[in-house]
Amino acid sequence: MADDDLPNFTLHFKSPYMKPFIIFLFFPLILLSACIGEDVIFDFVGASVRVSNPLDSLAVGDSHTFEAAYFNEVGNEEPADFHWNSSTSEILLFAAEGVATGIAPGTALVTVTAFQNGQPVARDSFPVVVGENTVMSGGTSRTGTIRSTSSYLLKGSFVLSEQGQNLVLEIGNDYEASTALPGLYLYLTNNPATNVGALEIGAVKVFKGAHSYTIPEPAQLSTYKYVLYYCKPFSVKVGDGEIK
Repeated sequence: MADDDLPNFTLHFKSPYMKPFIIFLFFPLILLSACIGEDVIFDFVGASVRVSNPLDSLAVGDSHTFEAAYFNEVGNEEPADFHWNSSTSEILLFAAEGVATGIAPGTALVTVTAFQNGQPVARDSFPVVVGENTVMSGGTSRTGTIRSTSSYLLKGSFVLSEQGQNLVLEIGNDYEASTALPGLYLYLTNNPATNVGALEIGAVKVFKGAHSYTIPEPAQLSTYKYVLYYCKPFSVKVGDGEIK
């Protein structure tokens, strides 16, 4: 019998459970797709050294002990040894690691280098003016703007500040987020691509207007660089904001 002579059979199967099953199967995929924006996400952010107590100026005869932290290529803090150097020791002198003394009026460039296993892994430089007064830089607060990286509405301004032993994250009155966001969580992080290694603040429960979060974590104001909004059930980034 030739193939053309074979009878054609069409199987018809209809189940009242099929449509709900299909909807249930694809609903998480729809949510996941909606969470993802057009950003290309990379885990790599680059190693860095961050000084937690910088100075604008140091009085002649005064001393200041600088403190620093090392963050690896994905933004997580790691132990390191630090070497401090002044470009002009006649103006600013490091007699011990991290301890700077003002010698004479002028400006010196301070360089701090982080070492692991005897090898340099990151460095940072900043100017320090030596003069009549000692003035700390950076203040007690930092600010930023929330942006959406998905198809969902997410926007607003924020202030991160030191209040006693805690950090307080204050979200501005211009804040608004879609109530359709599934499992939305808020983090502080150095790597805006992932919540791995981030400080989890908690589930987002306010979707419009001013509100605040108290963070009892013994983190310093300089520890984190971003706020991060994340669809926790799907491990998908929704938005972020650089802390400036």
